[in-house]
Amino acid sequence: MRDIAVFSGSAHPELSEEVCAHLGVPLSPTRVSRFANDCLEMQLRANCRERDVFLIQPLVKPVQEHLVELLLMCDAARGASAGRITVVMPHYSYARSDKKDAPRISLGGRLVADLLVAAGASRVLAMTLHAPQVHGFFSVPVDHLHALRELAAHFRQYDLSRTTVVSPDLGNAKEAAAFARMLGAQVAAGAKQRFADDRVSISAVIGDVAGRDVIVLDDEIAKGSTVLELLDRLREAGPRTIRLACTHGLFADGALGRLSAQPDVLEIVCTNTVPVPVDDHTEKLRILSIAPALAEAVRRIHNGESVSALFDAPPAG
Repeated sequence: MRDIAVFSGSAHPELSEEVCAHLGVPLSPTRVSRFANDCLEMQLRANCRERDVFLIQPLVKPVQEHLVELLLMCDAARGASAGRITVVMPHYSYARSDKKDAPRISLGGRLVADLLVAAGASRVLAMTLHAPQVHGFFSVPVDHLHALRELAAHFRQYDLSRTTVVSPDLGNAKEAAAFARMLGAQVAAGAKQRFADDRVSISAVIGDVAGRDVIVLDDEIAKGSTVLELLDRLREAGPRTIRLACTHGLFADGALGRLSAQPDVLEIVCTNTVPVPVDDHTEKLRILSIAPALAEAVRRIHNGESVSALFDAPPAG
């Protein structure tokens, strides 16, 4: 592919390399350095002039460091006369800051979107944003992908005749319903109330899960408090089997270990939008690659082809 340059920040270089391998282009080098006063400096070490530049960086821990890296890469590409700058952000962590649910609270989702545009981003490619309204926080075009196809392809290896997809809350129920349609399964949802970042209450599960094979689907699993609360409600109804699935496997503060220790959880499935530390891997964990999907989206953006035609319609099968 001509006139394309792909750069990676330090958040997830393995994913960037895999995307480039599918594209058949080299991953252009970058240099990150730190001044004595702790300020970062980014250098893009390949020609950007009039080229279609893609900057790959999920916002993962340490989020603020990786965000500043991404902003500096945007600024460097703009200063180098890039023809177009597309931010490829497989995980937008600030998307959780999407509503004013308390007095005098910041809206980080919108602020960071404004910062990226101010730094020079002319387009954004994101994967499974926390809420659909976050799409509208950006004043530039956004291609919003999901990982439901990859997750559905994995679960089709099982007998799905008695399967129910369960959303932990009503906010994620629409995505769960779309996933259930892909699998030909039923759908259910938890009635959740959140009291703090790591304290939730699920009073009931709305839908039929008794004696059924349950797939719990969420956009991300961080501390796992919501999933653990949901498991307690599910057990009261008596499902036949339980599997967990999410796009962003953050697994903070030992969440993966706690979830894996649940004897009735047969499998935990996530994608590689974020790096999962090797030490945290267990025999129950399955990591699916979204690099082919990201690479195809990059190719279509570069060629001026439809991205929605590829990712919006459910796959056959």
